[in-house]
Amino acid sequence: MEEKELRRYSRIVVDGDEQAPSRAMLRAVGFSEQDFKRPQIGIASTWSMVTPCNMHIGELAQVAAAAANEAGGKGVIFNTISISDGISMGTPGMRYSLVSREIIADSIEAVTGAEGFDGIVAIGGCDKNMPACVMAMARLNRPAIFVYGGTIKPGAKHRDIVSVFEAVGAKSAGKITAGELLEVEQTAIPGPGACGGMYTANTMASAIEALGMSLANSSAQEAISEQKREDCRRAGKAVVDLIRKDIKPLDILTREAFENAIAVVIALGGSTNAVLHLLAIAREADVALSLDDFTRIGEKTPLLADLRPSGKYLMSELIEIGGIQPLMKRMLDRGLLHGHCLTVTGKTLAENLAEVADYPPDQDIVRSFETPIKADSHLAILYGNLAPEGAVAKITGKEGLRFEGEARVFRSEEEALKAILDGSIKAGHVVVIQYEGPKGAPGMREMLSPTGAIMGKGLGADVALITDGRFSGGSHGFVVGHVSPEAAVGGPIALLEDGDRLTIDAESREINVALSEAELQRRREAWRRPVSPVQRGVLAKYRAEVSSASEGAVTIPERWDPEPCQNAPLADRTQDT
Repeated sequence: MEEKELRRYSRIVVDGDEQAPSRAMLRAVGFSEQDFKRPQIGIASTWSMVTPCNMHIGELAQVAAAAANEAGGKGVIFNTISISDGISMGTPGMRYSLVSREIIADSIEAVTGAEGFDGIVAIGGCDKNMPACVMAMARLNRPAIFVYGGTIKPGAKHRDIVSVFEAVGAKSAGKITAGELLEVEQTAIPGPGACGGMYTANTMASAIEALGMSLANSSAQEAISEQKREDCRRAGKAVVDLIRKDIKPLDILTREAFENAIAVVIALGGSTNAVLHLLAIAREADVALSLDDFTRIGEKTPLLADLRPSGKYLMSELIEIGGIQPLMKRMLDRGLLHGHCLTVTGKTLAENLAEVADYPPDQDIVRSFETPIKADSHLAILYGNLAPEGAVAKITGKEGLRFEGEARVFRSEEEALKAILDGSIKAGHVVVIQYEGPKGAPGMREMLSPTGAIMGKGLGADVALITDGRFSGGSHGFVVGHVSPEAAVGGPIALLEDGDRLTIDAESREINVALSEAELQRRREAWRRPVSPVQRGVLAKYRAEVSSASEGAVTIPERWDPEPCQNAPLADRTQDT
């Protein structure tokens, strides 16, 4: 490829006399004369001191930029935001978490589009900035690689962040003292890195690697390790190679690639958030993906990894035996993955996995296909008179496969948590949390605080929880989220009252309330949407634009294809981003 073609976008910004002002400003930030002839690589860093998940990423961005420079490009580091789910959990601030996914994707698109970067390396380390990076890559469709910032090391006594949430419930139940709770709090988070189980960050890192948008093992390296630094070096060099080969995200993000990602998430026992995020990435890539694809793939894909939250092991222990690559090799050999899918290595998935060794024979973290934890998916897509558009349950089978109980209805997470902690919730209850959906919160908060409290109180097998909100990857128990349509648009979940009998059946994939259609209609006619205190700002903008959770809670507008004015200049009628 000619030098000019390598700089498909940056040459518009830096070539010619008319761009002398642009070059003048770039000289001030470190460009040499030769740098103007190199393809520019935007290094999207999610560094901040907001959360341990991202506190080390600034250094990783420097490593990736240096490697891009060595490979013949010119790395340009820029930042975007990150919001900590773990810190904002259980507070009104959690409403901004899912909203931040859209803000981050928008910001990466805006900077890349404005500055004319020819390629992108994006480094993400927390739940929402990871899918956001890939959403932006799909929109821009320029050569790009995602790098996972890496998982945290285990805390003392094998603890992690979920240990703290569950300790809150244990103290409420009188199982531990205030001093013991403090000791858990002080020792669970030892340093940088994303939450340590197969929670949302590690789930999405694995999904993105399975999609083909990360280099091998990027999902399975600790945040503070030479392996992670080497991952950044390889990414910085590899993106320049992608530019030379003209391999772009939409060459990689095919329907079969998404099917690979879904299968890997299921085998690992991943977060329900993967459903939301993979649907959103697919929308950005113009790939037809729906909730029913998770059911179809889940029917033939077993749950194999004994990882937290419902399992025993942490991501660091999976790393010690080889990460997800041996699992993917097993799945490929079993016919559960599409080996022909292209990846950011420039090779197919099958080519990448050809020389991968199997796990050590004495490990028990990843089960064999003959002895799975569950023979099919733990992610159950449910429909019924409570969720006509679908809901997402996370049921490993350890909690049972069917739950019938009496509704206890709450209009917010805070109300529900108070009832759980004060002992009002008893065995046989189904906790119903309304108005926490994409529009209702607005922002679709995660419910780790109430689910953690239920588990900490020892009620995990005796109490179910349903919501139009969503769950942290750390949530486990008999839980159902993403109930659609949500309460804020008059969905059936808004019509529930204390004492209603609810049935959740993971085998028949149904979620129903024992009410006649006539009674539901009577309640529907009497229903009035509560007034929201949110009337302006980013949350109000999000509420106005966001789609149903069943569609990924995206803010993608409908296509706008007006008849162009025939007399308008060409530049006014076309756009090349």
